[in-house]
Amino acid sequence: MSDTAPTLTAMTTEEFWALVDRARSQADDGDAESVAEELVSLLVALPQEEIRHAERILDALVDRVNTVDLWAAAYAINGGCSDDGFVDFRGWLVAQGRAAFERVAADPDALADLPVVRSAVENGEDLSGESMVYAAWEAWEQVTGEDCPPEPEDDGEPAVELVFDDDFDDTEAVAARLPRLMALVTAAQDG
Repeated sequence: MSDTAPTLTAMTTEEFWALVDRARSQADDGDAESVAEELVSLLVALPQEEIRHAERILDALVDRVNTVDLWAAAYAINGGCSDDGFVDFRGWLVAQGRAAFERVAADPDALADLPVVRSAVENGEDLSGESMVYAAWEAWEQVTGEDCPPEPEDDGEPAVELVFDDDFDDTEAVAARLPRLMALVTAAQDG
């Protein structure tokens, strides 16, 4: 008989996305804040280490879409987008589920095809998901009563520096990179 305790397997990205899908199906109105609330509810039922794994996966997903073209898209959709607003926009994107996330990660111009984006642009609504970005932190705090411990600062990866050759207000430059999205935004502004 062994005295070693069973080890937990780390949550996989697929398991995380399954939790997001479940949260999306349980969210009342499907917006990012509702999805985040449901995700927190699902995460608090997990062991603490699984919550930490979820936090790492969520952080990696938000980092993965830290691109200039997506920032330009967020700026166009929301009528402006600060650096904090861009983090929140990326949280919103995660809340849209894996299929939408992967499609937009590969091609930010694909945002123009999402009904929620079309509706937001037509109605002048901002797309933001701050609560989604911090869902795992919130779950950790609810379970432990403590702040989520920070990740080690130096992971050996250089910081990503986003550089856009032109100003995000230069609609011609943005349209050259995101033609379908800018056509949608321009049509809404003209209409």
